[in-house]
Amino acid sequence: MVRMNPKQTRVSVVCDGLRDEIRLGTLQPGQQIDLAQVRARYGVSLTVVREAVTRLASERLVKSVPQQGFSVWPLSADGLNDITRVRVQIESLTVHDSVTMGDLNWESELVSAHHRLAAMQARAEEGVPSLDAMRAHDAFHDALSSACTSPLLKEIRQQLFRNSELYRYWSALPAVPKRTRERVAGEHQRLLDAALAHDADLAVELMVTHIQHATDALLARAKAAGADRDGAGRS
Repeated sequence: MVRMNPKQTRVSVVCDGLRDEIRLGTLQPGQQIDLAQVRARYGVSLTVVREAVTRLASERLVKSVPQQGFSVWPLSADGLNDITRVRVQIESLTVHDSVTMGDLNWESELVSAHHRLAAMQARAEEGVPSLDAMRAHDAFHDALSSACTSPLLKEIRQQLFRNSELYRYWSALPAVPKRTRERVAGEHQRLLDAALAHDADLAVELMVTHIQHATDALLARAKAAGADRDGAGRS
């Protein structure tokens, strides 16, 4: 049974927990979700579990199939490319507005978020992403866009970000190579520098490149993993 934070509802606790399980690959893409097991694991009612997975379905992390129940959203190259195409458009709008409008408090929060991200990534063992590192990554990207003046744009951005995070399962096995981790860290640093300089155009350019690099790397690793499985099957 999972302990509840008094400020959280049971639905949000289960929703957050399942989201983490999906991101870490505990619940794998395409896997059927056993609602009874989830109910027992979190110590809540089946009604709460159904509401939680329905909420995740609205985020496209869970798929609802009539007469079959719920499963983790399946991965596909077409799906990732589609998310990437839309993310580029939305992130460009939110980042540009945020970097333009951000004040001193925003700068301070952004620097703090980047510091935590860099520290968490440096501690990651052998390139395997931890839940804390993933959350720090979320927080940094949230901070970059937090000064955007459109709540709706920020909400859409966050949902797309979560959708794309599902694909990080492709990068989790095997561990991310050191050169890739160093490249990503450098991209985060350059994003921070551009944001603090309030160079909105440069920040957008760097963000677009950052998103596309992540997509290209995920697709390459998925292809390699598929080839490895095929080879193992023929041996």
